[in-house]
Amino acid sequence: MAELALNIKQLNQHYGKHAVLTDINLSVEQGEYIGLVGINGAGKTTLIKSVLDFISTKTGEIEIFGQSHRETSSRQSLSFLPEKFLPPYYLTGKDFLSYMAELNQVELEQADIEEIFKVLDLELSALKKSVRQYSKGMAQKLGLASCFLSQRPMLLFDEPMSGLDPKARAYLKRHLNSLKETGKTLFFSTHLLADVESICDRIVILHNGEICFNGSPYECCEQFHAESLEYAYLKCIGVDD
Repeated sequence: MAELALNIKQLNQHYGKHAVLTDINLSVEQGEYIGLVGINGAGKTTLIKSVLDFISTKTGEIEIFGQSHRETSSRQSLSFLPEKFLPPYYLTGKDFLSYMAELNQVELEQADIEEIFKVLDLELSALKKSVRQYSKGMAQKLGLASCFLSQRPMLLFDEPMSGLDPKARAYLKRHLNSLKETGKTLFFSTHLLADVESICDRIVILHNGEICFNGSPYECCEQFHAESLEYAYLKCIGVDD
């Protein structure tokens, strides 16, 4: 049996006396695509930061491909894109990709850059431009390109569709679907239920710091007797009017 890509057991997080995450138990199998959804403040970003050891965990265990998340080496198996991605403004697009490739210890081939730029609908001319000249959408695409070029087995994204226009979103989803065939693992937070429905094996609904549903989009609709995932989600969090 293959190791789990991500295994979270009895995770609790507090900010002061306020409970942000309560008894989170969640496992992600290798090659699985998981969409984490919830309202603003539900705890999605806190959960992702906990996985990355950006914030300390006082109770609970997190393993990435069988290693404790506290071990720096465990994070060498994943590529992360934050919710508010801000690449260094003084670098060109090419400089940024080269820098990230060096950190990720991968060879950066021009043919690979051209391919991923085409996939993400990003003009090659952006390579020579300073990042300060990028729009929000262009910067987001640059961050995604870097993650894909890292060649890591797991992608961990916080709102990856942020700032992307409908065409770019469609291109990104198409690429993610193609990557699934290679065994890539994806765990990402989003507010876009349609994206979860079209690419994910499971939807995990986080509400008030607790997981209130964990299963396929179809199972979610079945459990809450809803004709659409959107309506099922509303019923799950107690808003069905």
